[in-house]
Amino acid sequence: MKKIFALLALAGIANLALAAEVKGDAKAAANKVAMCIGCHGIPGYKATFPEVYQVPMLGGQSAKYLESALKAYRKGERKHPSMRGIAEGLSDQDIADVAAYYAEQK
Repeated sequence: MKKIFALLALAGIANLALAAEVKGDAKAAANKVAMCIGCHGIPGYKATFPEVYQVPMLGGQSAKYLESALKAYRKGERKHPSMRGIAEGLSDQDIADVAAYYAEQK
């Protein structure tokens, strides 16, 4: 039984190490941001679903904030159906890349 617990503990540590290794690559995001630009790339754009609201510009936001927001949409912790649908299709690497891309924009 101790061996099973030790193995599970090592597996958990390995997963944490893999998660910590995800580093955003802004250049790799060039093909990943196409779906973002339609709303977030238009100055002053207002969306009407699920209600009318000002769509935030992403350029210049911190990568850490953007990663956190996308992961929260993916988990359902942030409640916007369109963003959740988009975020659910992104891997941790995709999220890191997109966040790095927008953090470099001004």
